Amino acid sequence: MTTGNTPVRSWYRPMRGRRPDEVHRVATPLELFFDLCFVVAVAQASGSLHHDLSENHLGHAVTSYLTVFFAIWWAWMNFTWFASAYDTDDDVYRITTLVQIAGALILAAGVPRAFTDADFTTITYGYVVMRLATIVNWLRAAAGNPDRRATATTYAAGVLVVQLGWLLRLALPDGWGLPAFLVLALADVLVPVVAERLGKTSWHPHHIAERYQLFTLIVLGEAILAISVAIQSGVDAGNPRLWSLAAAGAVIVFALWWLYFDRPGQLPPGSLRGSLFWGYGHYLIFAAIAAVGAGLAVAVDHDLHVAHVSGRTAGYTVAVPVAVYLLALWVLHLRWKRGLGLVLFPAAAVLALVTPWLPAPVPALAGLLFVLVAVTLVLRHQGAADRTV
Repeated sequence: MTTGNTPVRSWYRPMRGRRPDEVHRVATPLELFFDLCFVVAVAQASGSLHHDLSENHLGHAVTSYLTVFFAIWWAWMNFTWFASAYDTDDDVYRITTLVQIAGALILAAGVPRAFTDADFTTITYGYVVMRLATIVNWLRAAAGNPDRRATATTYAAGVLVVQLGWLLRLALPDGWGLPAFLVLALADVLVPVVAERLGKTSWHPHHIAERYQLFTLIVLGEAILAISVAIQSGVDAGNPRLWSLAAAGAVIVFALWWLYFDRPGQLPPGSLRGSLFWGYGHYLIFAAIAAVGAGLAVAVDHDLHVAHVSGRTAGYTVAVPVAVYLLALWVLHLRWKRGLGLVLFPAAAVLALVTPWLPAPVPALAGLLFVLVAVTLVLRHQGAADRTV
């Protein structure tokens, strides 16, 4: 419906699949608002990881972070791929999205208790709220898109069954939480594998690539925050080491951004297996970047003598997520390269794990990433020159 030349949004319209070759498909204001609210959840996870690492609760920190970040990432990812295929922008869709945002805020509120007390009750409630709204959308897609009805109903049924499992997990005795999480997480990620085999949803490759780029910027923001805190701490404490740490942290974050966006045209593969591998693999990229921010905060705590870890351990809190990031980026975007480009990123990941043994781990890691960016630039320009000959 239109009034003059101005389109009027309907309160409800059939949820049919959008064209995967739709021109000028970009992120909508609703999707950007959805991402903005996820900033809170990512910040809570990164901040709690920083606290646990600084207190030398390393095993608990890693386990809690990976489980909490799974809930954040999986809820965001499911909304993103569904919206790419079925966003109708009617009032009902907007309301269900706002319900998912409310669930994300509940989830974020439960992150501290999940870390400190291993109490996942609030996180589970927030997660289930988000996923129940997703079921409503899949039922709408089943009603409005007969060609993909089997896919949509399989999604709805699968998500519902897994949510019941998450709620039942809360009643399990102590010691069963982690095994149950692994089983339910596997069941959650298998739902798209099963459903998409019945008929591929019509997601838009350029739109998906843009949405992943935007979430990459969100998690990079956590590392930027850690750098800002380092600068502030350096000013307040009069500690010149924190200025050099902040500068090195900035180089690290800039390099992570550069390496991801050096080839911004990277799209998810068109095949089911390839797109699932690409989409799922970004869990490691997103989680690693946010963890870099937590590691930089631990390095600041160490220089302020308030951390309960050694300098080498503080160095590893930055080096390990950087190494994971480099390997994940290589596997997802760059493993097709030949020659030096084939081994460059794995070699850099190995060298990153050596930097904590050096006298200044974070500056050494920054130097390594600076060299890596420089070499990739040279290789890219050489490749462009060879193609023009």
